[in-house]
Amino acid sequence: MTRSAGSIDSEHRRVVLAAMIGTTIEWFDFFIYAICAGLVFAGQYFAALGEGALILSFATVGISFFFRPVGAVVAGHLGDRIGRRSVLILTLLLMGVSTVLIGLVPTTATIGVAAPVLLVLLRILQGLSAGGEWGGAALLAVEHAPADRRGLYGAFPQIGVPIGLLLANGAFALVAALTTAEQFLAWGWRIPFLAGVALIAVGLVIRTKVVESPVFEEVRRAEARSRVPVVVLLRHHWRLVLAGALVFAANNAVGYMTTGGYVQSYAVKSLHLDRSTVLAAVMVSALAWLASTLVGGLLSDRYGRIRVYRIGFAVQLAWMFPFFALVDTGDVGLLVLALVLFSVGLGFTYGPQAALYAELYPTAVRYSGAALSYALGAVLGGAFAPTIAEALQTSTGTVHSVGAYLAAVTVVGLVASSFVPDRRGRPLDAADDRPHEPGPASKTADP
Repeated sequence: MTRSAGSIDSEHRRVVLAAMIGTTIEWFDFFIYAICAGLVFAGQYFAALGEGALILSFATVGISFFFRPVGAVVAGHLGDRIGRRSVLILTLLLMGVSTVLIGLVPTTATIGVAAPVLLVLLRILQGLSAGGEWGGAALLAVEHAPADRRGLYGAFPQIGVPIGLLLANGAFALVAALTTAEQFLAWGWRIPFLAGVALIAVGLVIRTKVVESPVFEEVRRAEARSRVPVVVLLRHHWRLVLAGALVFAANNAVGYMTTGGYVQSYAVKSLHLDRSTVLAAVMVSALAWLASTLVGGLLSDRYGRIRVYRIGFAVQLAWMFPFFALVDTGDVGLLVLALVLFSVGLGFTYGPQAALYAELYPTAVRYSGAALSYALGAVLGGAFAPTIAEALQTSTGTVHSVGAYLAAVTVVGLVASSFVPDRRGRPLDAADDRPHEPGPASKTADP
């Protein structure tokens, strides 16, 4: 059915709002674990390891990343077979339930070794959900968008991540302000996890009202769906998957300095800054990340996805060592300044991502391709970035070794961007579903 441009815009506004809110809830749940890994879990669940407790606590943040590709493959298969909308509802439920259960896990002092085991198992469930969530939310937004505004509209599910970070840090800052240090460690930290009950309800109401992607519906009507999308993807598009993963890894490793809780932990435990103050500083930086992500998506519509990525990587590289120098002063004002400018490069290497990944792959394997590139990039980049940062700082005695590590990762992303084609504005419909690398069309390439 033909729609006017106005009706498309109106429908798409509802879709991107739903994608953004759902992604915000999903990542709020994911980030509160990472924050607690630095502030709570080391002492409550891994204290028996002594000095290694904090490193292992951060490692549990990374363990879940190894299950993201599994979640990406499963969600990608379902998303390319039954649709984006249904999978997004499933991933939201999985994330919400596992988050609430984390808030109920007794400490090691109460149930012994079962406590960290349960914690890790529930974190793995979060990883499965996160692996499948992003691809669906990104594609739902981009596949509804006008061709010349995919970068901007695709940036809306992207800003769910900084909003989730903002809310996660805000929740803990509020709890920390209303409790004593002893109360916070005893039970206060559980409140944001248990709040997931309400968030699940809100997210489900929103996502059940979202209409399916018109691009996917066209593929369904044309009976052009792949029987085993991931096999077709890896047979014809594995180079794109790998290159896309390396590009995202450079963003993800740097981003996990705050989203993974490393900066918060370092500022509180090594620089002895007030916990609430540090969380508030990260909240300010989340706003800057949100704004730069939207700007990055908008600019990618005008100047190209890869060009904006390269600008972002250049900013990341230039700011890396000044960032840690300012953080290391222990001055709150300089910490805020460091984090805000740090977020500019992050936004420019994050805002164009949804549109870039959507335009890389044919519709029949698009969910699988986008989700797997994203999940593998997260494994290579952010999975153990906080753990590596903590280990480097401990072994070298200086936070600048962390800056060197992140600078090297950024260079890898910059180089990898040369191997990712910029297909800004290409048709996303089924008629254009020819493989973008040598090989037969996906409709006839199924095993």
